[in-house]
Amino acid sequence: MNYPLLLNALISLIVGVALVLVWRRNPQQTFTRYLGWSNLVQLLIPASYWLTLHGNPTLRLVGMVALPVVSAAYSSLMVLGASQLADRPVRPPTMAVFAAVILAINVGSLLQGDLRIAQTLSATVGTAIGLLCCYWLWFAGNRNFGPSRMTGILITALGLNQFTFALLGADGVALQASTATLIRVALGLVLIYAALQRSAQETVRLRERFERLTDRSHQGIIIRQKERIAYANPAALAIYGASGKDDLSVVMVARSIPRPERESIGKLLQEIESGQRDDASYDALRYRKDGTPMWLRFHCFGTEWDGAPAMQVLIADDTERHQATQALLHQALHDELTGLPNRNALIQQLRERCKAPADNPAPFVLMLLDIDRFKLFNEAHGHSVGDKVLKAFGHALRTSVDARHAVMRLGEDEYAILSADGNNSAMAVELATTVRGLLGKPLPVADEVFFLDASMGIALYPHSGQDAESLLRAANAAMHVAKRTPGTSYTLAEKEFERGSSNMLEQEQALRAGIERGEFHLAYQPKVDAHTGALTSFEALARWNRPGFGAVSPLEFIAAAERTGLIAALGSTLLWQACAQIAQWHATYGSCVPVAVNVSPLQLLDPRFPQLVEQALEDHGVAPQWLTLEITESSAVQNLDQTVAQVAQLRALGVHVAMDDFGTGFSSLNMLRTLRLHTIKIDRGLIDPLPAPESIAVVRAICQLAQALHLHVVAEGVETTAQAEAARDAGCGELQGYLYAKPLSPHDAGQWLAQHTEHHTVIT
Repeated sequence: MNYPLLLNALISLIVGVALVLVWRRNPQQTFTRYLGWSNLVQLLIPASYWLTLHGNPTLRLVGMVALPVVSAAYSSLMVLGASQLADRPVRPPTMAVFAAVILAINVGSLLQGDLRIAQTLSATVGTAIGLLCCYWLWFAGNRNFGPSRMTGILITALGLNQFTFALLGADGVALQASTATLIRVALGLVLIYAALQRSAQETVRLRERFERLTDRSHQGIIIRQKERIAYANPAALAIYGASGKDDLSVVMVARSIPRPERESIGKLLQEIESGQRDDASYDALRYRKDGTPMWLRFHCFGTEWDGAPAMQVLIADDTERHQATQALLHQALHDELTGLPNRNALIQQLRERCKAPADNPAPFVLMLLDIDRFKLFNEAHGHSVGDKVLKAFGHALRTSVDARHAVMRLGEDEYAILSADGNNSAMAVELATTVRGLLGKPLPVADEVFFLDASMGIALYPHSGQDAESLLRAANAAMHVAKRTPGTSYTLAEKEFERGSSNMLEQEQALRAGIERGEFHLAYQPKVDAHTGALTSFEALARWNRPGFGAVSPLEFIAAAERTGLIAALGSTLLWQACAQIAQWHATYGSCVPVAVNVSPLQLLDPRFPQLVEQALEDHGVAPQWLTLEITESSAVQNLDQTVAQVAQLRALGVHVAMDDFGTGFSSLNMLRTLRLHTIKIDRGLIDPLPAPESIAVVRAICQLAQALHLHVVAEGVETTAQAEAARDAGCGELQGYLYAKPLSPHDAGQWLAQHTEHHTVIT
C-alpha cells in the first residue's frame, strides 16, 4: 500500500472539507468555497488516473475522459479561489476560455501516451497558476498583507512539486506525495487563517460602521447587559444629560423614571431580557440628570453584545412634538379670548362624567348662561369693547364660583358652569345664587362699568338627562325658557327638556317624509244656512296621522311646514286632494257644494299661485265656482299689494275668495273694499261670547259692514243653539261649528251631500 498517496488524499479531504465549512459559516468568504472544492476535486485525479491503467477497455475509456475534465476543473477552481482571495474576480467568459484551454492541454498531453510528458504539462500549468496567484497577491495593487500572500507561493510550490514525477518517474511518486501533503497542510492553514483574518476585519469594519451610524444618530441608543450599560451613543448621553458613558448608569436611568412607573417598567424590561417578550414600545415622561422634564419614546428589544445576550433600547426625544401636541390640544379645548375651556372641553367632560353606572350615578349640575342683549354692546361700543366685556365676565365667573366647579365659554356670549360631584339640588341653588349676586354688581371693564343680565338654564344629572347630549339639550331649552323673563333669571330643566329642540327637528324631518309618502288627508266640516240649516258648503281641513305617533295637531305641522318652506308642497297636495274630491262627488251624486281650502300667507307670496289653482281645476275638470280659497286677515294686512293682485287673478278665474278669522287683526274698511272678497268668516273669538249683548253688537256691526260691501258672512265656532240664534239674528248668513258637525271623513261628508242633493231635487 502506498501510504504517502493515501496520506496526501486524506489531507486533501480534510483541508477541502474544512474550507467548505468555513464558507458555509461565512458565505462572504467565497475564496474558501472554490479552494475547498479544488482540494476535494483533486481527490478524483488519482482515481481517474488509475482507471486509465485498467485492463477493462470501458473503465479505461472512462478514465481517459474523466482525467482531463477533473484536472481542468481542479485548475479552474484554484484560479477562481485565488482570484477571489486577491479581490480580483475573474469574469465568467474569461474563466470559460481558461477552462477550455486547460482541458485542451490535458487532453493533448494524455493523447501523447507518455505519463512523464503529461505530468510535465500538468506541472507547468500548476506552476503558471501559482505564479499568476503570486502576481495577484503580491503585486497588481493588491492591498492584502500577511499570510494570505503565502497562498500564491504554496500554489506555485504544488505546481513545481509535480515535476518530481517527470524527473524521477515511478521512484519519485512517494516523494511527490509526501511533499504535496506538507504543502497542502500549510496551504490549508494559511487559507483558514486568511479567512479568520478577513472575518475579523469585517467585524471591525461593521463595528466602525455601527459606531459611525450611532454616533451621528439623533436617536439615543443604549445597550443594556444585565445590570450595566454596555454602550450608549452620544445622543443617549445628551438626552439624559450625562457627560460620558461612565456617567450614565442603570441607577441613573432608573432614577429618571417616575416612582409609580418603576415597578411596571422593571417588569417589562425583565420580560424582554428573559426572552418572554420580543420587544416593547411606549411613550413616557422622564427627567434629565438636572431634573428637566422630557417626553421620550422608547423601543426595546433583545439583541446580542460581545457574544452575550443583551437588550437594545432606542430612545427618541419627543419633547418638542409632545409640547406642540399639548399646545394644539389646549387650543382645541380652550377659548382663545378668555382662556376658559370651550364647548369641546365641556362635551368631553360631560361624556366622561356620564359614564358612571346607571345604578350608582354621581350627581352634578350643568348651568348654561347667555348674556342678554349682548349685541347692544357691540353696536354701541364696538367689538373690541364687547370682547373686553366677555373676557371680564369670564374672569368674574371663574373667581366667583367655587374652584371645584369648571367655568367654560361656549360661544359668543354663552358660558357654562359644570359643578363638582355632589348634591345637585343644593349645588344648583348655590350656583344660581352666586351668579345672580355677581350680576347684581357692576362689571368693571377698563375705565367703564357695565351692568349685565343673563338667562340661565340649569340641568341636573341624572334627572334632566342621562348623557352629554341630552343634558346640553335640557339646559339649553331651560335657558331659552328663562329668556322669556326680563332681567336676570334662571329656569330648572324639566324632564321633557331632555329632548330640547330635537322634537321640532324630528317633526320637520317626518313632515318631509310624510308629504312624499302621502300621509296627509282632508276632513270636511259642513257650513249650513243660518235660517234653514241646509248644507251650503264644506271647509276642507288638513289632517296628519303620523305613523307611530298618531294624529298631529294642524297648529304644529302647519307651523313646521311654514318654517321649513314645505308649505308650498303641502298646500299644493291638499289643493289637489280637494279638487279630486269635488270631482268625485260630482261623479257620484251629480252635484256638489262649494269647498273652501285654506291658503297659507307664504302661498300667496308665490306669483305663480293663481296658475297653480287654475291647473288643479283643469286637471280634475272642476268648475271654478265649486272652489273657495280662504286667506287669513293677517296675511292680507302684511302683504296687501300682492294679496290684492292675487285675489284679482283668482276672481278672474271664477274662484271665490274668503277672509278667514276676521275680527282678530287690523283690517280697515279701505282694505276690505280694495280686496274685493266674496266672503268674510267671523273669528270664533267673537262668536264664543254670544249671546252676550256686547258681543251681539260687535257681530251685528260686522254684518252691517259686510252687507254694505256686498260680502257674505260666515260665523265659525258655533257650538250652542243660543250662539246660532244670536249669530243669525245679528245678520250671519252661514254657520259652522260643532253644533252641526265636527270635521267629517270624505265618506261621511258624502252622506251630507247626498241628503242635500236629494232635498234639492225634491224642492226642484
